[in-house]
Amino acid sequence: MSPALRPATLIDRATARTYAAWFKALSDPTRVQILNLLAAAPRPLSVGEIAEHADVRQPTVSHHLKLLADVRLVVRERDGANVRYSVDRARLDALPSAADGVLGRPTPSG
Repeated sequence: MSPALRPATLIDRATARTYAAWFKALSDPTRVQILNLLAAAPRPLSVGEIAEHADVRQPTVSHHLKLLADVRLVVRERDGANVRYSVDRARLDALPSAADGVLGRPTPSG
């Protein structure tokens, strides 16, 4: 093996599936914008509020939120008859480490 090549630790299959699901969820620009909006929001937002800011219709926002919630990047919170959305901070904080792990860079946990 060439000295320039260092063997990387292969990410385990379960972690690879999780990271792939996150990256797939973030492969759409509208979902990236929604996640960005929720990450910057001072409080959880309703579908209507997200639709206003993202310039997307409410049914489209609901669809994207479902996909983001399915991979647990977004959390649903019931507020009476309404549902509000916020980011899962722990998962959002893990995204840079996920990218580093895939790229073979050292991560805080490894």
